[in-house]
Amino acid sequence: MPYRMLTVRQRAQIWVGGPEIRQPELLFESDTMLIEAPNWSLDGAFLFVNGRGRLWRLDVGSRERGLARVDFEGLPELNNDHVLDPNGEHIYMSAIDGHIYRGHLDGGPVDRVSPDDGYWHFLHGVSPDGSRLAYVQIGELADPGKLALLDPPGPPVVVDTGEGHLDGPEWSPDGKWIYFNTESFTDDTGHAQLARIPDAGGPVERLVTSDTVDWFPHISPDFQAAAYIAFPAGTRGHPADLDVEVRVVPASNWSRPIQRYPLFGGQGTINVNSWSPDSTRFAFVAYPIG
Repeated sequence: MPYRMLTVRQRAQIWVGGPEIRQPELLFESDTMLIEAPNWSLDGAFLFVNGRGRLWRLDVGSRERGLARVDFEGLPELNNDHVLDPNGEHIYMSAIDGHIYRGHLDGGPVDRVSPDDGYWHFLHGVSPDGSRLAYVQIGELADPGKLALLDPPGPPVVVDTGEGHLDGPEWSPDGKWIYFNTESFTDDTGHAQLARIPDAGGPVERLVTSDTVDWFPHISPDFQAAAYIAFPAGTRGHPADLDVEVRVVPASNWSRPIQRYPLFGGQGTINVNSWSPDSTRFAFVAYPIG
């Protein structure tokens, strides 16, 4: 799975939206590197993104707003699944070798934290106390993903959420729920919908019923709002280069969008939680062509 690259005349644009932001702000643009999946730093000063298989830091407040590479030792090329440790000093990253690594936000050596169990491990969530990871466990890449919870070094606990593919699991800010998208509500292949399950165990709760294919629910730190990406009906998986819509909803009512941001994107747009620490805004990526 080599890292993605821009096509001819394509650009990667980081935008910022939020519950009170009707017109999103263009924060950064590149026509040389495909960047994906912003994470906001705990102090609100930086965004961390992946590009060309590496991790990059963007100074949100700088007028220059250039990307600075974070250099790690012994880290394979990355995919777009990375989440900050709640301590604000480290980051967990999924690599193309199928494992999850932990490193300091300033770079340096990394530690592999996923078990050598023959599965792929696609990270999406870290518990609020920093003790556990939520990731998608996949055997063969064509197999449906399962929710796995890991207290390193493990072994992981696989949670039953139904037969359909699951993706994007992450905890609520209070640690009581795990949010995700799942194909278990329908027999229509690929028709992902948003759901959650109690961290302590219990039935899966559907959050919204829609005609769109909905992925990657992200809760704001104050637990008042959420964002997710809606793909066109009939979409299978979460491919790149489609007309999609990033939606902002109240965390108490996912069927009532309060902001809608149509864009050209999909894969890489909002794969991981990108809310700012003050819950007023979040970052997402568009990939316009021409």
